[in-house]
Amino acid sequence: MIFETGSIELSTSPGRPRIIRRKNTIQKVKNRLKRKKRVSTRKLASELKISRRSVQRILKNDLGLTSYKKRIEPLLTDTQKAKRITSANWVRHNFSNEQSLRILFSDEKMFDLNGMYNCQNDQVWAVNRAEADKNGGVKQKQQFPQKVMVWLGVCSEDSFGYFG
Repeated sequence: MIFETGSIELSTSPGRPRIIRRKNTIQKVKNRLKRKKRVSTRKLASELKISRRSVQRILKNDLGLTSYKKRIEPLLTDTQKAKRITSANWVRHNFSNEQSLRILFSDEKMFDLNGMYNCQNDQVWAVNRAEADKNGGVKQKQQFPQKVMVWLGVCSEDSFGYFG
């Protein structure tokens, strides 16, 4: 090759040519996401009539995108936000550094003794639902499980709590 062209650059790319992940398909996916951010790869693949895996490769490798789960955060009104800012400023102006070291922060939490269960993290592969149920596809839950309340207080010098 170097003797024919005088360069080590390839004239054509070796291997199988791209059929789906071309510039026009990547642009279609990009335009679709501009219109609607919340779309599954499965729906996007069926709309564009390409495989779901090709859509994943376009999103991740070509467009540099990553999928994120929604986070849950408190829905605060403007008055609640203003109250938080007011109280934070009040503490900042009315307490010296020595006094702020004596503030106790506390919280409590109720824990279920059976533990937490997330069905998305535990799946069973089976031919049908009956076989899945037979092979551990059912998680039984007690109607009124035992619970324990945990309280914890933290200040600058120590932390202490009550578990009971």
